[in-house]
Amino acid sequence: MIIDRPAGARGHGSHGWLDSRHTFSFANYHDADWMGFGPLRVINEDRVQPGHGFPTHHHANMEIVSIVLEGALAHRDSTGAEDVLHAGDVQCMSAGAGIDHSEYNGSASEPVHFLQVWIQPDRVNAPPVHAQHGFDPAQAAGSWQLLVASDRDDAALTIRQDARILRGLPGAAAGLPFTVPDGRRAWLQVTRGEVVVAGRTLGAGDAIGIVDESDGFEVRTAGAGAEVLLFDLPR
Repeated sequence: MIIDRPAGARGHGSHGWLDSRHTFSFANYHDADWMGFGPLRVINEDRVQPGHGFPTHHHANMEIVSIVLEGALAHRDSTGAEDVLHAGDVQCMSAGAGIDHSEYNGSASEPVHFLQVWIQPDRVNAPPVHAQHGFDPAQAAGSWQLLVASDRDDAALTIRQDARILRGLPGAAAGLPFTVPDGRRAWLQVTRGEVVVAGRTLGAGDAIGIVDESDGFEVRTAGAGAEVLLFDLPR
């Protein structure tokens, strides 16, 4: 089964300083048909204007991944972490038993464009952990670049769930192949450009979910500068 999630069908929150697109139900956007996809609970595509952001607030028992697409994102949390993330950087915050954090635009002149992803953990009330890593997007050209994986795997950034997040920059001549093993599901999110996969042409913000499909897939670019995220998730 392939589930289509067009960009234009997502929830939308606009607050002047913040433009946010919600793939799944979040805040004031509620749709009983879109409460998540397996343990994948939130994909918010946020654009925050200079001088603005999210003041200190609390989270518990959620794996929170921030992926910066453009600009700078300033982060501070109760573990003592204080960082500025730039395009290509990824941050994982395992909220565990509880963490307070803030996220602000780290530039005085340019908006920041990033994805915030929430994944439900496989255990609760663990100690909170923060980590970030700078990934070279060029290393994702023509291949899958592993960004995040289970803390039982060997990955630069880890989360408390049997899940992986991979970034890919497909080419026109050589696409990016992937399969969804039995007992797994996948979510493919287009972050830039336009791609062709499973007989569909998808643009930035579009996504598909894949469940119970044994055939392999291939992601090909339909233009320059395409980029996708692949979420490999338990069934």
